[in-house]
Amino acid sequence: MSPTRPTHRLPIMSCSCGLVMLLAPLVAADDAAAEPTRRVLTARASALDDRARPHPEIGFVFEKDGKPQDLQHASVDSAVPARGRLVVWLMGYNDALFQRLNAYGLHAVQPHYANGWFGIVKPTDRLARGLVRLEAATGRDVSPQVDIPFPDGMAERTRRFVEWLAQEHPRGQWAQFLAADGSGIDWSKVCVAGASHGATTAARFAQEVPVDRVVMLCGPRDQDQDWQAQPSATPTERFFGFSHVLDGGWSGDHYCRSWELLGLARFGPIVDVDGTTPPYSNTRRLVSAADVGGDANRAHGAVTPGRSSPQAPDGALRYDPVWRYLFTHPVEAVGTEVPRDPDCQHDHPLGS
Repeated sequence: MSPTRPTHRLPIMSCSCGLVMLLAPLVAADDAAAEPTRRVLTARASALDDRARPHPEIGFVFEKDGKPQDLQHASVDSAVPARGRLVVWLMGYNDALFQRLNAYGLHAVQPHYANGWFGIVKPTDRLARGLVRLEAATGRDVSPQVDIPFPDGMAERTRRFVEWLAQEHPRGQWAQFLAADGSGIDWSKVCVAGASHGATTAARFAQEVPVDRVVMLCGPRDQDQDWQAQPSATPTERFFGFSHVLDGGWSGDHYCRSWELLGLARFGPIVDVDGTTPPYSNTRRLVSAADVGGDANRAHGAVTPGRSSPQAPDGALRYDPVWRYLFTHPVEAVGTEVPRDPDCQHDHPLGS
């Protein structure tokens, strides 16, 4: 709210121009104080690219019950020293997460892309689901099981969105995340992140395209797939994972298996964050057993900021230090290699 104007009369000036000169600085100061430093911007994917198409066969539509379904979100806080890094979040918009990312000095976007295939298409072999994820992320024709046009892939949707942001909000300095040659996003400045299926797709994309960092909340899954063991274009020390031990991904040995296949055991043990503090032995594998009422579904969502996430005694979210670590810990600081976990089941039959 603007400061209350003084009620006393201003001194009588010898000419009206003096009064204008006296008032102008007050008005400018009020406008500057009223302008928020954190901006949240939205745009529909279908409005930014006329090539974009819905995919009703997977329930992926632009409108439902008269409401837009392809709304994309972005945010940045210009008052926080910028790190020059963009987080591309591969799940639904989560303002509690984006507030934290902006407080770390990170830009953040949530693109809308054709991502509903993963629960519908059954894998034909132990690499098939990874190819479906890769096609959804890149829009390249790499999977015989799906047909996802290039404009509907995550990478192109992100490019179009960031180009719009650069024009719509130049103060946010979004243009720094576009490749100098105009070919798309400068992925060397990007952290791809997600939860659940978004975490899994983020990991598969980063294997193909070198990025600055990967953050995997309650993921990756794909327990009957072996793509996680493939060579990665993104160095494996740049992958960070966090999950709750009551999550079904743990009871089924999905997370421990994927983390080991990705090679994360080379950078430290699995660390329980409940009894430790950053930097968590510089590991890339974090877990929690904090109270979630014994609810596996709540445990799955607990590692993402929100109502499911456990609170500390002071009311703050218990995992705040963990999220800061995941998104900002120096990638060159790594833990000590540990052997393979003998209690983790690595052999899952196809279709399990």
